[in-house]
Amino acid sequence: MKHSLITLLLLTAPCGHNVWAQTPNRYSPKLKTYNLPKNKIYRQGWIDYNKNGKKDVYEDPKANIDDRIDNLISQMTLEEKTCQMVTLYGYQRVLEDDLPNESWNQKLWKDGIGAIDEHLNGFRQWGLPPSDNPWVWPASKHAWAINEVQRFFVERTRLGIPVDFTNEGIRGVESYKATNFPTQLGLGTTWNRKLVRKVGYITGREARLLGYTNVYAPILDVGRDQRWGRYEEVYGESPFLVAELGVQMACGMQTDWQVASTAKHFAAYSNNKGAREGMARVDPQMPPREVENIHLYPWGRVVREAGLLGAMSSYNDYDGVPIQGSRYWLTDVLRHRFGFRGYVVSDSDALEYLYSKHHTAADMKEAVYQAVMAGLNVRCTFRSPDSFVLPLRELVKEGRIPMDVIDERLRDILRVKFIVGIFDHPYQMDLRAADREVNSKENQQVALQASRECIVLLKNQDNLLPLDKSKVKRIAVCGPNADDAAYALTHYGPLAVDVTTVLKGIRDKVDRDVEVTYAKGCELVDEHWPESELVDYPMTAQERSEIDRAVALARQSDVAVVVLGGDARTCGENKSRSSLDLPGRQLQLLQAVQAVGKPVVLVLINGRPLSVNWADRFVPAILEAWYPGSQGGAAVADVLFGDYNPSGKLTVTFPKTVGQIPFNFPSKPAALVDGGNTLGPLGNASRANGALYYFGHGLSYTTFAYSNLRLSAKNIGATDTIVVSCDVSNVGKRAGDEVVQLYTRDVVSSVTTYEKNLRGFERVHLEPGQTRAVSFVLRPEHLQLINERNERVVEPGDFKVMVGASSEDIRLEDTFTVVDRRASSTGGRRAFKLDVVAEPASVDAQKAVDGDTATFWRAMENAMLTISTPASEKIGALTFHWAPGSSADATYTIQLSSGGGQFLDIYTGQRSGDWQRFQINRSGISDIRLICRKGKLNVAEIKVEK
Repeated sequence: MKHSLITLLLLTAPCGHNVWAQTPNRYSPKLKTYNLPKNKIYRQGWIDYNKNGKKDVYEDPKANIDDRIDNLISQMTLEEKTCQMVTLYGYQRVLEDDLPNESWNQKLWKDGIGAIDEHLNGFRQWGLPPSDNPWVWPASKHAWAINEVQRFFVERTRLGIPVDFTNEGIRGVESYKATNFPTQLGLGTTWNRKLVRKVGYITGREARLLGYTNVYAPILDVGRDQRWGRYEEVYGESPFLVAELGVQMACGMQTDWQVASTAKHFAAYSNNKGAREGMARVDPQMPPREVENIHLYPWGRVVREAGLLGAMSSYNDYDGVPIQGSRYWLTDVLRHRFGFRGYVVSDSDALEYLYSKHHTAADMKEAVYQAVMAGLNVRCTFRSPDSFVLPLRELVKEGRIPMDVIDERLRDILRVKFIVGIFDHPYQMDLRAADREVNSKENQQVALQASRECIVLLKNQDNLLPLDKSKVKRIAVCGPNADDAAYALTHYGPLAVDVTTVLKGIRDKVDRDVEVTYAKGCELVDEHWPESELVDYPMTAQERSEIDRAVALARQSDVAVVVLGGDARTCGENKSRSSLDLPGRQLQLLQAVQAVGKPVVLVLINGRPLSVNWADRFVPAILEAWYPGSQGGAAVADVLFGDYNPSGKLTVTFPKTVGQIPFNFPSKPAALVDGGNTLGPLGNASRANGALYYFGHGLSYTTFAYSNLRLSAKNIGATDTIVVSCDVSNVGKRAGDEVVQLYTRDVVSSVTTYEKNLRGFERVHLEPGQTRAVSFVLRPEHLQLINERNERVVEPGDFKVMVGASSEDIRLEDTFTVVDRRASSTGGRRAFKLDVVAEPASVDAQKAVDGDTATFWRAMENAMLTISTPASEKIGALTFHWAPGSSADATYTIQLSSGGGQFLDIYTGQRSGDWQRFQINRSGISDIRLICRKGKLNVAEIKVEK
């Protein structure tokens, strides 16, 4: 959101600020903008936060942020500083009041507060219906109430430091109502960067319109153990994919700094021993290289490329050291190595666990000491803020925590508040925009797109799908998830939106043309579950009767749609499992319906891979929908009847049995192969081999062919890039999307590496008979390994390139070689090798820096070329040589970046002559970008001079 959309209503009439009687305000549904009461602190273009009648540096919107921070810290007392380092949980969680009252003047937060979490978002507690508080909806009323809370801190505290209003948002911002998206696992299986960026933007935009300024998303955990309850919250098992989508989500959320994106959970969180949850989120069984290659990789990239402003520290330990109390993790890795500049917030009781679970601290006070010294900025949990702030103040007064450390932690908190504009625009003024945009029809269309694209066609024997409405007269729908909306209304997202179930989606789709009958068939779990996974309890008469009803309807129908899977009872936080089978009587229901002999379609709505071996063997068609958002039922119906061609691809592995775990992608050589394959008494197989469905799998109603694999070079240096290209054709009869996947393999290496590394993917839409060229750029970091000396290096040797429709469905292969040569200097005084990436991808990109002005890269309008340079080198000048054929009126922009994904323009203008030179004289530059704004540019050479 651009700050102009929430511009503060500037009021200059004098009015005292110290009298509570002036604060009452009245909401009216007719309000178009927030009716901010008059107060003399609101000046023309700035706010007199400390009420001293003059513009201090921290109050000046034009001042440098670091100067504003220093000025504010210099005025703060210990009490005010420590209050900024804690979160106050919102209404009915810790805070008893929905709006400010006189008692707040005696509370701890009379001196301010760092953040207020989940205030008036409607969530009360697990298993309870949403709050009926009058301020939760409509959106304008909610924003008005948040403004009133903010006004207390601006007007009633000494320095007026605004609050950071935080909230959850992994499937849409958590609110009574907002745009409701699939869970992250569903978004992952879209493989759609642009879509995920839209989801991020909408999430951040709606959050800010509702009054929130910081959203706890995305989740950067990488899936490793399918039993884990929070598998529904990961994008997938590939660290590359998690990073790619995580960057897009964070960038979308932080568009124009409308909100801060706080990613979670740092670090090494998603693979606790036995995938156990609750208090048992401890002791991950991972070697250091796996932590680096799998779990830290997304964090490094999202911090650097998206400018991430928040990180949530996790509950777990690693190798015996709790993350929350570790300076190595919270400071050395996160800040010093990755360059994180935001603030670290604790995940609920992560700090308290230092003494209550990990027992590395003797008591709360010692836990506070360890966490703050490690690098924690803000404690956030369902406890009174006093429980953290008071021992923190004692530690400072005792000299154990130096004031310099407090100021350092405070500086990060304030930096985030300044960046997202809270000091310059503390109120959400445009109330009408909140009503107009939150959960708008336009946003719901994006959610529907996500719901469609997340659906994966696992099996389609004899092309049973799509169903032909003209040939089907009666459909039997059954299963515990067929008419259940609860999957879309759980914690961490919108709570009370309208949900289209699968049953309703089918009925809406066929209207009166097809009769649709329904029987639940069974409950999601039986009364003994999960013990019934260990002991085979006899089926009750009622259970048998429910299955018989479903069977009777299936017998009278042309096709049966069975909707099974899980919900919040079987999956989610604190819901890890000891089995991956269908829970309860679901398998018996499916078997009974299949035995009727009519065509059966199985639709899975669930949050983790399930070992549906019997279904894979005997049911002709299977759709995996995950938790597909509030419009999931409509999306499933679109796929069932062919109005949408399924295009989702798995980002996780489906084991055949829980006994195979750990079984995931990527894996080391031969790690997923065990024993023989011959069955029976005379066989040699002793366990199940192979996955039920592999990473990347997903079918379509059309057929795609791959051809013409091309490499831009067969031999490259360790610092070079290489472009991999191929042609993809739709040779079927339906239009459809294909997700083209690029994998690499280091053929011979000094340490073992993964058999297949996902290093690129592109989602392409093809009409029947259409062919498109797809290109991927492999950069040096895509080829790196961590050697025996713990150095990240690209080793000389052969690298195998594999392009295909899944990790097991490889269509094209080739090999290139990294040769052992030193990066050479070419072209003038350039003294270092340059890595180049073009958008759109181009095999000619390297020609712009190859030292040969006879070759060139052609840039059309909006094309860009990004050159990575060693940040340690000082750049003296940039010279651009233009090749013949460039447009006479071509214009272009030059941008520089010092990391964090943020580029600044240094020149925009028209091409002039055969070459143009720009003096730079700067060090610390990590990237140079050339953007063609108008016309055509033939770039013969870009010379980077030291």
